[in-house]
Amino acid sequence: MSVVARQSFKYSIIGYLGFLLGTVSIFIFQSDLDYYGKLRYILPAAQMYMTVVVFGLSFSNVYFFGRLKEVNKQQNFLSWSLLLVTINFVFFTAIFFAVFYFFPSLKEDSKLWSLRKVIVPLILVLSLSSVFNKYVSNFKRIVVPNIFENLFPKIANLLAFGLFVFVDVESISFVVFFVVFLLSFFGYIFYTNKLEKIKLDFNTDFLKENHFWKEVFSYSFYGFLGNLGSVLALNISSYMISEYLSFEENGVYATIFSIVQLISIPAMGLYNISAPIISKHFADETIKDLDVYYKKTSLSLFFLGLVLFSCIAVGYPYLTDFMPKSGKLLLEAQPLVWVIGFALLFELATGFNSHIISMSKYYRFNIYVMLFLAVLTTSLNFYFINKTSLGILGISISYAVSLTIFNLTKIAFNYYQFKVSPFTIEMLYSVILATLAISLAIVLPNFSNSFLNLVYKPTLVLIIFFVGNHFMRIYPLDKFLTKDFLKSLFKF
Repeated sequence: MSVVARQSFKYSIIGYLGFLLGTVSIFIFQSDLDYYGKLRYILPAAQMYMTVVVFGLSFSNVYFFGRLKEVNKQQNFLSWSLLLVTINFVFFTAIFFAVFYFFPSLKEDSKLWSLRKVIVPLILVLSLSSVFNKYVSNFKRIVVPNIFENLFPKIANLLAFGLFVFVDVESISFVVFFVVFLLSFFGYIFYTNKLEKIKLDFNTDFLKENHFWKEVFSYSFYGFLGNLGSVLALNISSYMISEYLSFEENGVYATIFSIVQLISIPAMGLYNISAPIISKHFADETIKDLDVYYKKTSLSLFFLGLVLFSCIAVGYPYLTDFMPKSGKLLLEAQPLVWVIGFALLFELATGFNSHIISMSKYYRFNIYVMLFLAVLTTSLNFYFINKTSLGILGISISYAVSLTIFNLTKIAFNYYQFKVSPFTIEMLYSVILATLAISLAIVLPNFSNSFLNLVYKPTLVLIIFFVGNHFMRIYPLDKFLTKDFLKSLFKF
């Protein structure tokens, strides 16, 4: 079995472990959704500003890796990327404090200012970590970095929350929260050095040759703009809910989003490891092969995501019964499960359409659609917050509408430019099967015991999917669940 299949599968396993940890944590976090909402504000805020500090350099370490590897300059470029990110952080920090110094009124009711002592240093750690994360993806090794990227944030939330509950000292919990991310940064360094000995080299000859620095700056700049739109679109909701509504509502939104996001876990590994593969297809001009790969991976992600979402949809109401302090709030917010779930399912169906554009000569197009997504999401959020009483339901609708328009735009562009498309007739069969499974699970009578309902209804969904897939031949499970493949999963 190929390294892509092994790494993607192992990545998903780590993702599911992270989800299980997150699921267990939810039962702990529900005791104080206000503080949980505060923790879920800190990381998105840091990630948004991290984008400015990184300035697209992490993506350049993927895009230019092949060329630099041929002349043994990849370590040289990595060194300069880390140095430039550090310099950018110094400038960012100076501007950050200057703004609040010259405009002191901004400090009033500003969640960002009140949490600056943990958010600002976290920006630097996340920025440097992101460079290592993308650099390691060039070696098609994403499992160990996923531990830092997926598990460590959940561990940070859990440890910080536990300390706050038992010690009741917020500052100490924030220190522990930050230390966990610091440890993940050192983990990135250790693992990168294991794959390829890190040799810091700040020689500028390769940057000067044929004005290579201009090409790097151009790609990094457009990568920065595109990533800025993406990060804003992903994190602006939590940021705005906390700033304009409340930390408690952010806690509810974050809880539901975390549960539904289970369906996207397989995609995370595949997206990361597919970037260099897509780049190679463009370099070799094998677009037809890219189209085949595109369709197969999109179907895989959509089918598995649909199975997982169907289980979540029928089991969610009974899950809230095990949360006595916040179960009522979470049950009232059940419509968010469907709204966010449908948006994420459509995104899975579109596959790695962003990566296709990013790795092509049209990478600048991503800038326009990403920025459009950020502006549209932010504008709709403002509208639903200020002009309606929908609250976090309005935020979820804003997210779903923006994400769907965003993906439709990229699908149209990729088909027009490259004649590649993610859709297949098997996806329609999957939707029909999911509709049948969900409908049957909902209409069947309930037990008086919530735990039994939580087990038997998702189990029924799985049985229907398994039997239906066997006869309809939607997804070739037999090609993956082989003896050799299962053995390969234990080879890290």
